[in-house]
Amino acid sequence: MELDVRHLRVLCAIADTGSVRKAAQQLGMTQPALSTQLHRIERTIGGRLFHRHQTGSHPTALGHSVLSRARPIITEMATLVAAAREEAAGAEQRRLRLGSVGSRAVPAWLRKVHDRLPDTDTTIHVDISAIALLRMIATDQLDIAFVHESEGFPLRVPSDAGHRVLMAREPQFVALSARHPAAAQPVVRLTDLADDTWMVDPTADHEYAAMRRVFSVAGLDPRVLQVRDNATAAELVASGEAVRPCQPTSVAGPGTVVRPVQGDPLGVRLLLTWRSRALSAPALDALFGDLRAAYLDLARVNPTYVAWLLRHNRSLPHLLDPAQARPVAARFPP
Repeated sequence: MELDVRHLRVLCAIADTGSVRKAAQQLGMTQPALSTQLHRIERTIGGRLFHRHQTGSHPTALGHSVLSRARPIITEMATLVAAAREEAAGAEQRRLRLGSVGSRAVPAWLRKVHDRLPDTDTTIHVDISAIALLRMIATDQLDIAFVHESEGFPLRVPSDAGHRVLMAREPQFVALSARHPAAAQPVVRLTDLADDTWMVDPTADHEYAAMRRVFSVAGLDPRVLQVRDNATAAELVASGEAVRPCQPTSVAGPGTVVRPVQGDPLGVRLLLTWRSRALSAPALDALFGDLRAAYLDLARVNPTYVAWLLRHNRSLPHLLDPAQARPVAARFPP
C-alpha cells in the first residue's frame, strides 16, 4: 500500500483526538474501518505508530516522528488546494470563512457579520469539536473560529494562529427537570445531583474528562450517560432521567430549569482564533466586537446568568446597574 494525504489525515486525527473511536466519528468512518486502515498504515511503515490503551491511543516514538512530518504536508496540501481553487474561480469577490462550536450566539454573530460586510461571501462551519475547528484554521479551511476550551484541558492552538479571549472563565450551569427536588433552589450543589445520571455528548472535546475531573475532586462518582442527539437529551432531562451541564446562556426547555452550580466547579474558556495573515487588525477587532455583542445580548436577557455576573464581577462588565436596577450599556476594556 502506498501512503497518501488521506492516510496522514487519519494519523493526525487519531493523535489529536487521542482515540480511534473519536477519530472515526470525526472522519465519518466506522471504528472497525479506521482500525483496519491504521493497521495497514503501520504495516506499510513497518512499525507501531500508537500505543492502544483503554484510556485511548497515544503516539509511539515512531508515531511522533511520522506525525511531525505529516502535519506540514497536510497543511501545504490544503494551502495548495485552496489557492488553486481560488485562482481557478477567478475569485475577485471577498470571502470570509467563519467556524464555531455550538452556541446560541452564532446566529446573531453571523447576522451582524452579514450586516457589516454585505458584499463579502461569508460562510460558517459549525462543529462540536474545537479541535476539529482549530485543525481547519491550521490547514487554511477557515479564517476565524469561535471555540470553547474545557477547564483543565487546554487546546493546542496552532503555532501560527492568533487568538483572543472572549471569556476567561464561563461557568457551566446544569439543566434538570422542573420536578427535581433541587429545582426549587436558585443555586444547586453537586451533592444534590450525586445520585442523578449525568449526560455528556461523547463527540464534545474533553467534556466527559472535565466532568469526571470535577466529580473526582468532589469525591463523587455519579452515573454518566453519553448521548449525541440533542432532542433525546432534552427529553431525558425533562423526564427526570438525567441532568446535564449546559452553557449559562441556555434557555430552559419545556419541563426543565437551568441552574448555576454552587462554587462553579465546571467552567470553560471562550476564545476567538484566526489564521495568521488572513485578516487585518481592524477586521479582527470588528469581528470580535460583533461576537462579543451577540454573546452579551444573550447574557443580558437571561436573568439567571445576569445574577451570576453581578455576583461574581468576572471579565464581562455588569449587565445591570445595581444602584438603578435597570439595564445599562456594556463597557469592555479595549
